[in-house]
Amino acid sequence: MERYRIRIKGIVQGVGFRPFVYQLAKRHGLAGWVSNTSQGVLIEAEGEKEELTAFVQALSREAPPQAVVKSVNWESHPPADFCDFTIRESIKKEGQFVLISPDIATCAECLIELFDPADRRYRYPFINCTNCGPRFTIIEEIPYDRASTTMKNFTMCPQCQAEYDNPMSRRFHAQPNACPRCGPTLILQAPDGYAFTTDPIKTVVHLLKKGHILAIKGLGGFHLACDATNDQAVTALRTRKHRYAKPLALMFPDLETIKKHCRVSSAEAEALSSSRRPIVLLKDRGTGVISGQVAPGQRYQGAMLPYTPLHHLLLEESKMILIMTSGNISEEPIATDNLEALKRLEGIADYFLLHDRDIYARYDDSVVRVIEGQEVLVRRSRGYAPYPLSLPFSSTETLACGAELKNTFCLTKENYAFLSQHIGDLENWETFQHFENTLKLYQRLFRIKPSLVAYDLHPDYLSTKYALNLEGVQKIGIQHHHAHVVSCMMENGLKDRVIGVACDGTGYGVDGTIWGCEFLLADWKDFERQGHLLYIPMPGGALAIQRPYRMALGYLYQLFPDRFEALRQEFFGKTDPEEARLVRLQIDKNLNSPLTSSCGRLFDVASALLGVRLVSEYEGQAACELEMVADEKTEESYPFEIKEDEDRLVIDPTLTISAIMDEVRKGKKKDLIAGAFHNTVAEFITETCLRLRRDSRIDRVVLSGGVFQNVHLVTKLKQRLEREGFQVFTHRLVPTNDGGISLGQAVIANAKLGIAR
Repeated sequence: MERYRIRIKGIVQGVGFRPFVYQLAKRHGLAGWVSNTSQGVLIEAEGEKEELTAFVQALSREAPPQAVVKSVNWESHPPADFCDFTIRESIKKEGQFVLISPDIATCAECLIELFDPADRRYRYPFINCTNCGPRFTIIEEIPYDRASTTMKNFTMCPQCQAEYDNPMSRRFHAQPNACPRCGPTLILQAPDGYAFTTDPIKTVVHLLKKGHILAIKGLGGFHLACDATNDQAVTALRTRKHRYAKPLALMFPDLETIKKHCRVSSAEAEALSSSRRPIVLLKDRGTGVISGQVAPGQRYQGAMLPYTPLHHLLLEESKMILIMTSGNISEEPIATDNLEALKRLEGIADYFLLHDRDIYARYDDSVVRVIEGQEVLVRRSRGYAPYPLSLPFSSTETLACGAELKNTFCLTKENYAFLSQHIGDLENWETFQHFENTLKLYQRLFRIKPSLVAYDLHPDYLSTKYALNLEGVQKIGIQHHHAHVVSCMMENGLKDRVIGVACDGTGYGVDGTIWGCEFLLADWKDFERQGHLLYIPMPGGALAIQRPYRMALGYLYQLFPDRFEALRQEFFGKTDPEEARLVRLQIDKNLNSPLTSSCGRLFDVASALLGVRLVSEYEGQAACELEMVADEKTEESYPFEIKEDEDRLVIDPTLTISAIMDEVRKGKKKDLIAGAFHNTVAEFITETCLRLRRDSRIDRVVLSGGVFQNVHLVTKLKQRLEREGFQVFTHRLVPTNDGGISLGQAVIANAKLGIAR
């Protein structure tokens, strides 16, 4: 007879782990106990050695479906003469932390009960068990017990309590456990406060079919919903939300309906149906049923399946395809509180479907796409965060504040990097408050007190200003594109020097210019800038981003100053001549015309010259629509030059721009020109990497930055690089856009202090 003390770390709370341990111990004839702690799960088990050995092996091999076992450590002790195996109360210790499960989509067993007329939870919108339901969005403190969640205000009825107390039940210690007698309830309300007394689900479906816009409270915030096949309803939603062009997400009733309207591979079907239930970007079949206002100028639809009982009830009742977009005015954070939603969404929503279970953590939907059979994150949030990434070193407690757009922050502790859920663009006070509040939550839940803070070099970023205002911590500024490259290196397990290619729209360079097409020889600690795109002035700064034609004017004036006015009239004759005069003045006098080597701006110029997009309604629109236009089969490309400027390579696109203009003059189809342009970018990146390899002898190429969200470009580029014998590494676990750079910032800061090696 022996006794083992076993410590388990990972996502092992709120996922049915203790009842699993209890049942496993009974199966092996063991006595002892199991308890949640502030660090994970602690087990004392005694019995025959063979049974104990089998028990320990089964803890990770047979763990519940939503559990993630990171480590199982045990030590032998003399027997304590336990009489039985029990589940003890949670043990809380100061300074220790436990990994927290993301929210989990409704499981198959709960769905059966939801639609079973004989079940006591029939059509109950808050059904859940230890295998599904809210987790991160309701947790206020650890250990994960009901009293530490927003369910603390709901006292379980005797039946629910009996399930909660029964180790053999699927709802044993399911903290959100509830039923219609004792749990949260739905309230359908008009903006004037009138509360409907009819069945809220049936009434909402009736209102949606009538063309109304509904604000619907979900897991991590409110959605704005309307009939996706109703042009008038979709247009009204766009107008009220001030989201005039950016694609809107769709929720379909089932996978079969998605397949009728979108092309779905097996990998995409797996992503759609997973317990994470992200929005998946799928190629549209062009059936004409979905309103053209849902994703104007796009070949893709953002599709997702229901992931809460409420969604399942609404979609089963209606069989509709619904817009399910974030409940906010454009660029603001998603609304979470009932009163907040009634105030902020007044004038957008016609009616409000509320409930009385509070949301503690604001949480947007995640967005993924499948590239070459692999799921790639575009926006990391619900279903993924706050699950950490593993670090190959034990870090000092670090805060990396991220960038301005698509902000996330990263906190590190021991071998974990906690990348926050998508925060948004830090361009208004509301989003900045969301950043601060979420940061406080992560620091509290994971017991992190940063002594090291990493920040972007851009002096005007709110994330940078926040970092610089902190006291009592060491601060390290990190170059934007180095952070991009290292974030990709980290998730691919790379430590030694690589050729890092970072292509995006904007990133502050160490020379004070705006970088954005960068070739770096980089490791975790340092980088050498070996190449970049030719510097071009951005007349008006941010205005040139919002108006791609203005960036094109900057290119034309820089590259062809003697022909500028003639070219302006030829390609942008409808633009204001006075604005062209101001563009020349700004460039000549160096007035608010920062120099940029941005690849994103080059895409904007090509888009403007082709007449695809002259003015952008949202960040990246011109480049995105250029990708949608591009012919994927053309093998044509345009000339370019790579020149040597002192110690680095400079890609000069003058010949490329000239060729595009010639093709437009000849009346060549836009799709062929756009396709050839994509090929050209792939070729100049490949050629630059080839030249760098000759001197460095490095054949590992890391691709990072928002430009590489372009599937067409990435596919063409990888083919060329691999054909030349390069090993190519891209993002999967964190976004390639600015949503991933906080991870890179954290690693670089630790490397600069000699902690990460």
